[in-house]
Amino acid sequence: MKAIVIHRYGPPDVLSYEDVPDPMPRAGEIRIAIHAATVNRVLDVSLRAGKEGFRAARLPLIPGVDCAGIVDAVGPDVIHWRKGMRAAAAGVMPLDVCGEDGERYAGPTGMMGIKRPGGFAEKVAVPACAAVEIPDGLDFHHAAVVMRHVPTAWNLLCNVAQLKPHETVLIMGAGGNLGSIGIQIAKNVIGARVIAAAGSEARARIGRALGADLAINYEKDDLHAEVMRFTDGNGVDVLYDNIANPKILPLAFRTIGMNGRLVTAGAHAGPNVSIDFSYLYHHRITIKGQPGYHPPDVAKCFAAAAAGKIRAQIERILPLSQAAAAHRLIESGEVSGKIVLDPTLG
Repeated sequence: MKAIVIHRYGPPDVLSYEDVPDPMPRAGEIRIAIHAATVNRVLDVSLRAGKEGFRAARLPLIPGVDCAGIVDAVGPDVIHWRKGMRAAAAGVMPLDVCGEDGERYAGPTGMMGIKRPGGFAEKVAVPACAAVEIPDGLDFHHAAVVMRHVPTAWNLLCNVAQLKPHETVLIMGAGGNLGSIGIQIAKNVIGARVIAAAGSEARARIGRALGADLAINYEKDDLHAEVMRFTDGNGVDVLYDNIANPKILPLAFRTIGMNGRLVTAGAHAGPNVSIDFSYLYHHRITIKGQPGYHPPDVAKCFAAAAAGKIRAQIERILPLSQAAAAHRLIESGEVSGKIVLDPTLG
């Protein structure tokens, strides 16, 4: 099969499009013929550049931390999956052989695309316990993005922040992946009031189009003043930020009201940000970082996407062979939506 392989860290050109043996599913595993894999700023692009050394990736490596496609083989002891089913997989999973449900597994774990072969290939073998069936009505490209981002955003807003329908949330990075999905979960799933913030008018319009009650272009308008005006001076209940912009986040932080919460799972514009500690303790604010997701939520995320409550923002779909070009686009900063690689495209 064809795959993208990283033999050494460096610029996008180190992504080698080459022939590798087809993976064979072990006991408790399924093999997915891949139709979509997303390209991620940190877990793919920064990793390839050699900036994620603490993740201890195993080279040579087929990258790609998620995928969606069709099951084309099942390993021994797999009974709940069969050839022809549509599946998506992502995230941390067992590295050694485990049972189909993975419940009693106590061995090493790691992310696909970092600790084990990933989704930048025509096929990948993954533990059956790490896969989710894709519901009807959701195509592979959107399913891959849902698998990558929606459970993380869902966990931050529903479980970590515990956002309620009567509350107000400020979503930073309205035009980005976690931002745009956060807007839709907060508005369409939870029913909260949503303020979307972005660094350009075009990205603010994305937030408005996705259903935000107020969209702010903080390069033009005073973020703090606009939020406090909208909330009648009370501030927001939840600040959802996955960017850590050192210029803007301190202003956003001061829009959090009494007993408010700041939740985050990202810091690609930071990571170092100054905040007002007196404001923190006087307003009894809770700050919590929580990467990853709660596995039981994944099926809920796919159901919400299939029902049209959440739609991923896909900017480009490229053949697998153009993985290096996809990395260059992300490094250029010229794209806001997701780039998806499709190995079935010529």
